[in-house]
Amino acid sequence: MANIHVKQVITEKEQLDFIKFPMELYKNNPNYVPPLISEEKKIWKKEHNPALKYSQAKQFLAFKDKKIVGRIAVIINGKEEEELGIRKVRFGWLDFIDDAEVSKALLDEAIKFAKENHISKIEGPMGFTNLDKAGMLTFGFDKLATMIGLYNEAYYPKHMEDLGLHKEKEWVEFQLQFPEILPEKVEKFSALIAQKYKLRTLKFHNKKEILPYVESMFKLLDDTYKDLSTYTPISDEQIKTYKEKYFGFIDKDYITCVADEHNALVAFAITMPSYSKALQKSKGKLFPLGWWYFLQATKKNDRANFYLIGIHPEYQRRGVTSMIFKAIQQNLKTKGIKYLETNPELEENKSVQLLWQEYHPVNHKRRRTYSLEIQ
Repeated sequence: MANIHVKQVITEKEQLDFIKFPMELYKNNPNYVPPLISEEKKIWKKEHNPALKYSQAKQFLAFKDKKIVGRIAVIINGKEEEELGIRKVRFGWLDFIDDAEVSKALLDEAIKFAKENHISKIEGPMGFTNLDKAGMLTFGFDKLATMIGLYNEAYYPKHMEDLGLHKEKEWVEFQLQFPEILPEKVEKFSALIAQKYKLRTLKFHNKKEILPYVESMFKLLDDTYKDLSTYTPISDEQIKTYKEKYFGFIDKDYITCVADEHNALVAFAITMPSYSKALQKSKGKLFPLGWWYFLQATKKNDRANFYLIGIHPEYQRRGVTSMIFKAIQQNLKTKGIKYLETNPELEENKSVQLLWQEYHPVNHKRRRTYSLEIQ
């Protein structure tokens, strides 16, 4: 391994090299979707990423014969330890050429960081929090990536397993053919549920009308997923950050909210037009033409991505999802949407997967995190 050199990212130039490495690695891969460079930069600045205020993090680049051949970030989420009692080093932003010496050198940095902090476990790929990208692709390498999903080549999982890492968590993703007409039982059930529980689907005329409900959406996320393993509550600062990060991309017609008779939010769903091809064309930059590709993706698209869904525990298993799907179908049919792709869902989260059962879901991607117990 004499010709492999790993260096911690310190300078602005190294930071940019860290962000751009996978764009170079996958420049000829039609399924890789680059992130926006400006947003990636913000992840590593405390003023933009509140998780940095309670986390330790380092970034590294691997060089072979002075050429960048890999990258990794290592993270200790202090809140995870404080609130869940979980002590581990998260590793993420993991990319490397198909060279066992390179992947070993990168993972060695995660192991070293863990030992320095008296931690006996590493796990990844994952970000700072549960709302960050996570999971190494293990199936679906020939499918177009989404804006919130990691992409990697088929050799990545083999490297992890050869290095002694084991499966920790598994995520599944589905593609649904968007129905031209809703099943009759969904139509009828939607009306019955609305009447029985005195619920209504909210209609938004502009983005400004959505703002009062944003914090309630994140609270519902906490309520929906709090019983899942490794889930950590979302802080007020994180809510502000995610609102600023994603709200500009959201179209009012892609947000569905269900409220009770007191106007309290009981369920919501956020979908978005697929921005994958727009990101590919923009090559990670909004200017000079990236914004135009995003605008076109909003106006002309046959594919949408299902990003978030939250349902208050009191209304789970009561058929509220029929109201959500009815509203989504009504809104997206007029936009010419033919396919709907779900976000990654933990394999254990059967209650969310039941949402798609009426729509002939195809499990087209799988991903997992890998972990290693350090002796």
